[in-house]
Amino acid sequence: MYQQQITLPAKPRGFHLITREVIRALPEMANIRTGFCQVFIQHTSASLTINENADPTVRQDFEMFFNKIVKERDPDYKHDYEGDDDMPAHLKASMLGCSVMIPIRRGELALGTWQGIYLCEHRDHGGGRSLVITAWGQ
Repeated sequence: MYQQQITLPAKPRGFHLITREVIRALPEMANIRTGFCQVFIQHTSASLTINENADPTVRQDFEMFFNKIVKERDPDYKHDYEGDDDMPAHLKASMLGCSVMIPIRRGELALGTWQGIYLCEHRDHGGGRSLVITAWGQ
């Protein structure tokens, strides 16, 4: 079992591919023939998901869609003292989730041809984001 904690540099609001950063953070994954890798984000206003890694317009459409379904400045929000983007960021993060699980096959993440790991930054100024990456298997 291997584990590493990393902090990604601050990224602008949006959906960002972080697959390379995850792989670089845990070179010991190469020792695992068959297993799993979990990536966990230690924040409540950003999330993780897996989706297309080729066309950047997919990530732009994700941002557009989530902004449509989770509005900012809703007068019904009670948690509003951290800014207009804070409560919507918590909701978006809960919808997408705080971790992804990926099979490991022959020492590599068994992602599909067009799949990548996204950091979903839901705040305008979220800052650095901490991830715990754990890989295990045989």
